[in-house]
Amino acid sequence: MKILLIEDERELAQSIMEYLGKENYTCERASTFREAVAKIDVYHYDCILLDITLPDGDGLKILDQLNRDDKQDGVIIISAKNSLDDKVKGLQEGADDYLTKPFHLPELTARIYSVIRRKQFNNSNIVRQDELEIDLLAKTVSSNGQIIALTKKEFGLLILFIGNKNRVLSKSTLAEHLSGDFADMLDNFDFVYAHVKNLKRKLNEAGCTQYLKTVYGTGYKWESN
Repeated sequence: MKILLIEDERELAQSIMEYLGKENYTCERASTFREAVAKIDVYHYDCILLDITLPDGDGLKILDQLNRDDKQDGVIIISAKNSLDDKVKGLQEGADDYLTKPFHLPELTARIYSVIRRKQFNNSNIVRQDELEIDLLAKTVSSNGQIIALTKKEFGLLILFIGNKNRVLSKSTLAEHLSGDFADMLDNFDFVYAHVKNLKRKLNEAGCTQYLKTVYGTGYKWESN
């Protein structure tokens, strides 16, 4: 799962990013309004953590851009402002949640999980695809009751594919999901092929239907009803 943290306080941002990294999230940061707009314009995020008080702009205007571009990224406002007007305005303009500073990092993680679950998986902790069962909270995967041991990146890919079933995901999209901003610096996407190949192999060995298809010259697609 990929997170964008829009936060200008360096120490707070560092602590959030370190914590989310331990929770298996890929977390990127934008410290200014301009940087945030540039990232949102190019990349997709499962959840955006938005500080509405930025040194060079009003963070709420980022919600306007998301709406104009019809993007479905989840948004949690994190702000030192605690006025009712700010909360109401943020939620009316498309934010999914609002968390006032200071907050406990486990609470932030719980809010992120809740937003992603609600937007992508119909508010369910358990995702089922015929014989396949995924526990989003425990981060476990099983086929016909048999646990499939996946790495963090393989699990993240599986959730990405199922959350975008019947859509072709390009290699560049997968590279961005796995490596964040560093994807732009890579010479090739061989590592994407390696992760997808390992995921397909483990699912096949566990007796799963071959949902994950290669779309030659383009990328990969999770096919299901």
